Amino acid sequence: MNLRRLLPIAAFAFAIPALFAQPSNTVPHAAQSSQDPRIPAIIHSLQQVRNIREAQISPDGAQIAWTVRGEGIDLAPLSDPTQVRHITACAEGTTGHEDNIAWSPDSKTLAFLSDCAENGKAADHKLAIFADDVTTNAAPHPLAQLNGYARSLQFSPNGKYISFLYVEGATRPSGALAAMPLPSGVIGVEHIEVQRVAAVDAETGALSQITPANLHVYEFNWSPDSSRLAYVAAPPPGEDNWWTAKLYTEDTMEAITYGGSPHDRRLIGQTPEVVFDPNTNPGPLHGLQIAVPRWSPDGKQIAFIGGLMSDQGVTGGDIYVIPSSGGTPRDITPGSHRSASWLTWLKPAPFSLSPSPASRPAILVTWIKSGAIDLGKIDPDSERVTEYASIPASIGAGGFEQSVSLAANGKIAYVKSSFENAPEIYAGLLGAPAQQITHLNDSLKPSWGKAESIEWTNDGFHVQGWLLYPANYDPARKYPLVVYVHGGPAWVNLPHWPSAGFGPAPFSALGYFVLLPNPRGSFGEGEAFTQANRKDFGYGDLRDILAGVDTVIKDHPIDSNRVGITGWSYGGFMTMFAITQTHRFAAAVAGAGISDWRSYYGENSIDEWMIPFFGASVYDDPAVYAKSSAINYIKNAKTPTLIVVGDRDGECPAPQSFELWHALRAEHVPTELVVYPDEGHGFENPEHRIDVLERALAWFDKYMP
Repeated sequence: MNLRRLLPIAAFAFAIPALFAQPSNTVPHAAQSSQDPRIPAIIHSLQQVRNIREAQISPDGAQIAWTVRGEGIDLAPLSDPTQVRHITACAEGTTGHEDNIAWSPDSKTLAFLSDCAENGKAADHKLAIFADDVTTNAAPHPLAQLNGYARSLQFSPNGKYISFLYVEGATRPSGALAAMPLPSGVIGVEHIEVQRVAAVDAETGALSQITPANLHVYEFNWSPDSSRLAYVAAPPPGEDNWWTAKLYTEDTMEAITYGGSPHDRRLIGQTPEVVFDPNTNPGPLHGLQIAVPRWSPDGKQIAFIGGLMSDQGVTGGDIYVIPSSGGTPRDITPGSHRSASWLTWLKPAPFSLSPSPASRPAILVTWIKSGAIDLGKIDPDSERVTEYASIPASIGAGGFEQSVSLAANGKIAYVKSSFENAPEIYAGLLGAPAQQITHLNDSLKPSWGKAESIEWTNDGFHVQGWLLYPANYDPARKYPLVVYVHGGPAWVNLPHWPSAGFGPAPFSALGYFVLLPNPRGSFGEGEAFTQANRKDFGYGDLRDILAGVDTVIKDHPIDSNRVGITGWSYGGFMTMFAITQTHRFAAAVAGAGISDWRSYYGENSIDEWMIPFFGASVYDDPAVYAKSSAINYIKNAKTPTLIVVGDRDGECPAPQSFELWHALRAEHVPTELVVYPDEGHGFENPEHRIDVLERALAWFDKYMP
């Protein structure tokens, strides 16, 4: 449902390349809190972090490359990571957008995307693939000029092609987070942009689009022999149809145009074949979602993650294995009490960390478990799991995938951050403790209080959340509490270092306790827990949250009369709904929320997500939508509520915020609505992100002083 999990709004921007950004210079009337001297200081401290976007270890395990937002690409040997070589296509003194690094199988070439394709200077909508020979100190050379949006670079296993997801002629990034185009023309027909798998020849730069124009591809993976693709795709529009996507395979072949030379070599895709269709399969995945397809080393099987998921790219569920020729998928983690987030196959050689037979490859997995990350492997035949590490942090970068980079010799690397430690790169041998290898943010210290994992039970469910203490905590004082509800609903609050935007840390820094609950519907307690709020939005999950509030109030010096609630996306809905169900909250801040599920169904651009969660369309079962609509209980609302939204939000359109604001005003409940120009579901303009934060802090300070 692309109702984004509520991490800081700044994090949303990481998925949106700067070359497509068109931020408005208009900022709404200054927030009341702009006169509070503490807030600029907190924002300044948050802005000091150097955001590591990605880290990729070379296939031979000898080198590692990473990108830092706004700084380009760095390369270093793992044996001495202080010997850093900077790689950029930008001219000296200029800065561009450079990322999506990919290693060639022989570890000699590093490919990346850059918008510095014209005279070494960044240019809007001008993106190119560059290749760097890491065996020399020569500057990277442009390989292919692109006309559109590209991401997810990867070499084919034979090293002959660099493949990627490509929207030719794109006017905006792919996905529902970005600002939607203003409606015009024939709605549902115009402005549809299709994301396909494309490839460029690694020697000549000749470009081919491999997958058909009638399928929007979300993720893909090469077969070990480079002859086939596996991918998750659906008919366009891509923003809406991921929830009904199927697993495909497609044969590829090389061709040289008639009368041409090897420089005219192209990669041609054949007719795709459906390997698995959750929409027609009667098994446990019927009507659910699939993600992260990965070929087995022998090419005979494809592993993937399946379950109830509300966002493409935000993955959680069980692990399934299916024959690559098609058939019935087998759940190899049935009844698991955690959610698989990412996986890749481990080859049996040259390293082995268990006595399993060399002929039996295992699957490396990151699981979300009770607000932390577990790293381990599973034997798909015996379903035996080997645990490697439990990491109370977020790993991966540049998005929400909790992933690691794996070399052929068993070395791994990943970006890790937590509430206590800013992002750095860690590396080591799989199964052994990873070591910090960068020190980009060592000088940063939290300006917020300590974090503590909190667990409680409610309605028979085990529930976990994180509690941030106030900065400069004094146990002799009474403090206010802000409840910070994540989006999704199928997502999770994980420990992470915040960015300069709306998030829990600034509230903690200003003297609030902050509870980040992971109620039913979240990842981290198994698939049954994730599915426990289907057809029940706002009821069981709100009871879980209120039980968490009771738990922390009982054990901590919190003033029960000064408890507030906030959230973005699904968290915005929960905020809107909560104020109509209980008077326990003294103040509320609802970001990009939903007040009326019935009208929302016809307004948003991603209505397909609603069927798996509500069980039917609004036209077939309007009652289940009405049951969870805050607008139907507006007479109960008494809580002062600030509402913020972007005017081009396709996921949670602005009319939903207008509805609640209008109703609260009619009921004489203190309220304010702020609409941000040219913003989608994920705010891009840094000034807007900061303005939202300032307004939220001022609102809670006013009503929960």
